[in-house]
This record gives sequence, C-alpha cells and structure tokens, in this order.
Amino acid sequence: MLNKKSFVKELNKTLKSGGVISFVTDTVWGIGCLPNSQKGADKIYEIKGRDKSKPLILMSNSIDYLRPYVKNIPLKAEDLINNYFPGALTIILNKSDKTPDFITSGKNTVGIRVPDNNFFKKLCSVIDGHVLATTSANLSNHPSSKTYEQAKASIGKLVDIIFKDGGFICNGLESTVISVENDTITILRQGAVKINNLTKYHQS
Repeated sequence: MLNKKSFVKELNKTLKSGGVISFVTDTVWGIGCLPNSQKGADKIYEIKGRDKSKPLILMSNSIDYLRPYVKNIPLKAEDLINNYFPGALTIILNKSDKTPDFITSGKNTVGIRVPDNNFFKKLCSVIDGHVLATTSANLSNHPSSKTYEQAKASIGKLVDIIFKDGGFICNGLESTVISVENDTITILRQGAVKINNLTKYHQS
C-alpha cells in the first residue's frame, strides 16, 4: 500500500483533513494524526476517551524531523539519542513554538521518539512532514494493543485507516519515558529500555 502513489496521496489527504490512523511500532500499537491538526488530536482523545490533561508524543522515522519541535536538545539528551534512537525510548524536552499546545496539553514540554520498526519508518517516510502526534491504540484504562487483531477490536472502527503490521511485529512493552533538563535525567516510566550508567538521575 505504501508503495502506491495513489494510496499515499489519499493517506496524506486524509491526515490533512483531520484524519486519524493506527499502526504498529516497536513497542505497542499506536494511533496518530498530524502534529498541526487540532481536529485530528481532538479525534484521538475522543476515540480513546483520553483525559486531555495527558499529552500526545511526537514520533518520526528520524530525529532530524523532530528537532524543529523542541527548543534545544541538551548534551545528555543527545547522548541518549545517539545510544537509543531508534528504539523504545521517549525523551521529554522543552517544546518549540512549532509544537501546538493541543498536543502537549498546554505544557511547555513534548515527548519525542523514533521507533525501531521498519513498517513505521516506511509509514513516516511517505507522510508529509514525516512526523505524527501519537499515543497507544487502545481505549483509556484498557491494556495496550499488542497485535493488529487487538488494535482492530479496540479502535479499528473508529479510526480512518488501520494498517496491518506487514510482518513487523511489536514487542508488547511500552517505551521508557524520561525527561532531560541540563544534566538531570528523570525516569518517568520504566519500560522496554533500561538506561544504565547514569551519572545523575532520579526516578519519579
């Protein structure tokens, strides 16, 4: 599908009109929209029954496409990016003016991640802008979807497009979430990535 120009054209048209899609990542199944689409973001919150105080995160196939959405990346965060991207690590950083408040729930920070999944990388490579505002593809307070069948049963009828995994399965464990401020790394959620040898960190 992603190799067909006609489908890619329709995919981008759907996203630009506020559409929402569901897809496999390296961790669990995701649901996403374009970062500048408030209609799409509102639809994600509605589909999931998600509290709007919980922000979405930005994902792409390359850190280069995510850099414009953050103010700066501290050296410690650059080290983590070099070591763990692509992979199951979400890094929370100060957002730039390019990142809308409706993505971050009004917070001045945004999470960024580059999943290590070839289908997701291909998907982002054909999406205009190459970035999606995302969260997990499940109803709020329900288990994360770990297969296409689970995602389809949970939110498949509510999204505009749900992609099959194409053989690129996920590991079923959510990403590790950290925030980085100067030299301090705060582990907000321990997930698939175990971060070792930190010179300065604490766990919230």
